[in-house]
Parts: sequence; structure tokens; C-alpha cells
Amino acid sequence: MQDRGQSADIFTYNSLLDGMFNIKQLDKALMLFRQMKERGINPDIYTYTILIDGLCKSGRLKNAIEIFHDLSIKGYHPNVRTYTIMINGLCKEGLLHEALALLSKMEDNGCLADAVTFETIIRALFEKDENDMAEKVLREMISRGLLNG
Repeated sequence: MQDRGQSADIFTYNSLLDGMFNIKQLDKALMLFRQMKERGINPDIYTYTILIDGLCKSGRLKNAIEIFHDLSIKGYHPNVRTYTIMINGLCKEGLLHEALALLSKMEDNGCLADAVTFETIIRALFEKDENDMAEKVLREMISRGLLNG
């Protein structure tokens, strides 16, 4: 694009980042992210969501957590997808109490969990034989009308 005199915008970078992470090119994706910022393209919440998702899927949960925590410092407000990705990353590492705490924080911040968020937590709880807690979360999901009882 640059050879043709066209500059990439945030949508182009987000698409490229998502593609890089999807084909497991973590180092190239992180290099592209740095390049984007160096060129004056400010990341948006979608960029950070792609970054957090890619890091979680690549086993770099600690880095994903750091970026997630930095969002509020930078003035971004995570959306339900961003929270759900972070909750899923925590669940996959067996950090169920942290995932439940993040769910609580999410709702305290005015971002309501959706069916995908609840299903992510319920699945992880059942996998860890936390059946009572899973049923409690399931009842909450039903009470919110996110699942027909």
C-alpha cells in the first residue's frame, strides 16, 4: 500500500493484526502493532481486543492481562467482547476465581455480560467440577433471560 502512496488506516491495521494472530504469527503481529503506533495510528478498543485475544490464544496471558489493565489508564472502556476474551483466557489457565472476579468487575463498570460470557464461565466451572458454582451462574443467566429455562 505504501509503495502505491496509500497509507494504512486503523481498519487496515486491525484486519492485518487479526490475520497475523489467526495464522499464529505472534512476533509479526506484535511488530505490526508497534509499527502502527510509530506511524501515528492510534489503537482503538478493537485493536486492543484483537491484541488481547491473540495473546491469550498464544499462551501469553500475563501480557494480555497487562494490556487489559492498561486500557482504563489509557481511557478505553472494554466492551463485552473484550471482557469475554479476557475471562476466557483466565478460564483456560484454570484461574476461575479471577474470571469470576472479572465478571463482577465487568458488571460493576456497567458492561453487562451476554450469553457467550456466561457460557464461557459455566463451561470452565463444569470442566473443573465446580458444579454448584456452575449451576449458580447458570441460574443467573436464566434469570436475566439469556437462556430459556
